[in-house]
Amino acid sequence: MKIEILGIGCPKCNLLEATPRPRGKAGVEYKIEHIKDINAIMQRGVMMTPALAVNGKVVLVGRVPKESEVSAILAGFASGAN
Repeated sequence: MKIEILGIGCPKCNLLEATPRPRGKAGVEYKIEHIKDINAIMQRGVMMTPALAVNGKVVLVGRVPKESEVSAILAGFASGAN
């Protein structure tokens, strides 16, 4: 699973980066990357940061979600539902 944080490095972007850590998911490999290049962010259609993308799909824009929301999003991708 590839998790991307889209944001230029503001405090909210950094907080989002600390949130999506898959916990207790045996066998789920993941990589987290923080994309800070504004042009790369805009090419994804993201106009508000922070944003969260999983496996190349932007799933959240403009806010820092609760950890439970991020866990639900990641669980959906881990199960193949997305």
